[in-house]
Amino acid sequence: MDTELLSPAGSFEAMQAAINAGANAIYFGVEQLNMRSRSSGGFTISDIAAISERCHAAGVKCYITLNTVMYEYDMQLLQAILKAVKENNVDAVIASDFAVIQSCAVMGIPLHISTQANVSNLESVQFFARFADTIVLARELTLKQIAFICNEIKRKQIKGPNGELVKIEIFVHGALCMAISGKCYLSLHSQNASANRGACLQNCRRKYKVSDAETGESLEIDNEYIMSPQDLCTINILDEVLQSGVTVLKIEGRSKGADYVHTVTTCYREAITAIQQGTYNATMIEDWMARLSTVYNRGFWEGYYLGREMGQWTNKPDSIATEKKIYAGKGVRFYPQIKVGEFFIEKGTLQQGDELLLTGNAFGMEKISFDTVLVNGEKKDRAVKGDSITFPFPHKVTTTDKLYKLINA
Repeated sequence: MDTELLSPAGSFEAMQAAINAGANAIYFGVEQLNMRSRSSGGFTISDIAAISERCHAAGVKCYITLNTVMYEYDMQLLQAILKAVKENNVDAVIASDFAVIQSCAVMGIPLHISTQANVSNLESVQFFARFADTIVLARELTLKQIAFICNEIKRKQIKGPNGELVKIEIFVHGALCMAISGKCYLSLHSQNASANRGACLQNCRRKYKVSDAETGESLEIDNEYIMSPQDLCTINILDEVLQSGVTVLKIEGRSKGADYVHTVTTCYREAITAIQQGTYNATMIEDWMARLSTVYNRGFWEGYYLGREMGQWTNKPDSIATEKKIYAGKGVRFYPQIKVGEFFIEKGTLQQGDELLLTGNAFGMEKISFDTVLVNGEKKDRAVKGDSITFPFPHKVTTTDKLYKLINA
């Protein structure tokens, strides 16, 4: 069975970046019924048609996440979304709430069971197989436990509604949460923002003090952020991951930018290919780890897959990426006859030797060197606020496109 690489898309830029980087499928959310509704900015129902059209034109599948807890007042919106999903041939819905599961069964929409369902054993797989073609296992399992489930699916011929063996999907890269499969109430209790409704405020990522209720003495926990795990990264054990029998490798990150999606997808696509060709080795892994470190991360560990105890905590509140992007300007226009793009510099200074990052709905993400640009139509060694820069570019440039300067963090 072919390995499917599934990448996150929180925007058209990120979606195109995933497609360009070799993803077999993308997953996205719309409105407030997905677990990244607050952080990703997200798509609306009206975007579903364009998402499906662009993905399918590129030979890429698209899955929609409807994985929040559903309340009675959500039912009308849920049905409207599912109607658009059906009309636009979205490949599957990812969900854990039984209202969504039931609706998909009634409407004949392919279903994937979300990790929020916390599927951790074969019996649960057998139960959900009557509804779903793919099941995302709980994040807390070891590769040994996953391999047992995958082997038993084959041995017992456990099939989904499509008549094929149920596929097993696991997360291979991205943010981990201290809560079991994302079921957390910290944000809800403190600020009435439910993580299970996609509104997590990530209180767990902050620095805290512990106070003695009797004496008032306060201790600051300064060595580790003890509720904030390091990010999952399996590229160094990906051969073992594939040997477990999983079919779908999922990258977390619908709130991340196109640069993150492009870099992570590219590295895992290369790693999968290397394993299939028998060329996967330590030198390659070192290179992939260095590239993965350039984009947003809180440090890396292999999660629970090797049977390790939780304890790989972050020691900083935010990303420790080795590269940082600084906003510089926006797109102005495109000259199609000569294939040249124009951007306006809104802040900062660009100069000789700088690496520039461009993001846009049409092209996802591209990197160029300042050495290739003209400043106000002339060859200069720097550009400042108020300047226009032009450069050869194969893609249409629009006013929503953004320009960043990349620096070493």
